[in-house]
Amino acid sequence: MKLRHPFEWLDITLQPRAFGLFFVLTIAAMLALQGINEPLKTAVAPAGIISFEFAGTLAVAQQMIESWGAVGRIHAGLSLGFDYLFLVLYPFAIGLGCVIVARAGFLSTLGILLAWGPWVAAVLDAIENYALIQLLLGAQDPALPLIAFWSAAPKFGLVALSVLYVLLGAFVVLFVKRRVA
Repeated sequence: MKLRHPFEWLDITLQPRAFGLFFVLTIAAMLALQGINEPLKTAVAPAGIISFEFAGTLAVAQQMIESWGAVGRIHAGLSLGFDYLFLVLYPFAIGLGCVIVARAGFLSTLGILLAWGPWVAAVLDAIENYALIQLLLGAQDPALPLIAFWSAAPKFGLVALSVLYVLLGAFVVLFVKRRVA
């Protein structure tokens, strides 16, 4: 049985170009998010929105929201809204990177499996964003920070594993395999 990856529908000759496009768009979106998130870094939320994602309890989440003030809450809402665009971009960039590296022969089965990781991460990201937006809107449900936490933790793990595979695989394919050949 042949493992299938999430880009079977995209012609193999177009995949590198699509990767390049989505890589640039993903980096641009990351830079925009960093700018939006900068005002969210406070003593209570030292990592800004990422601290909010990992608040874990309603009390901590509310302290963060209060520390941001009115303008910071607008930044947080903008960040979470913009993140819905970002969660469409990064699965394409990272997933295509996994497929391209796998096709080049670096731990191919692992690469095909990891190509699905960013898509699972994107679903978790959407769930996390919804929970955080509800908190920003004043919801008092103590489950919301837990939902955000348990969505964020595996999301970051899946993204990190996939990115690590792409970076390590690209290094091996570009430098080690060429040197041997």
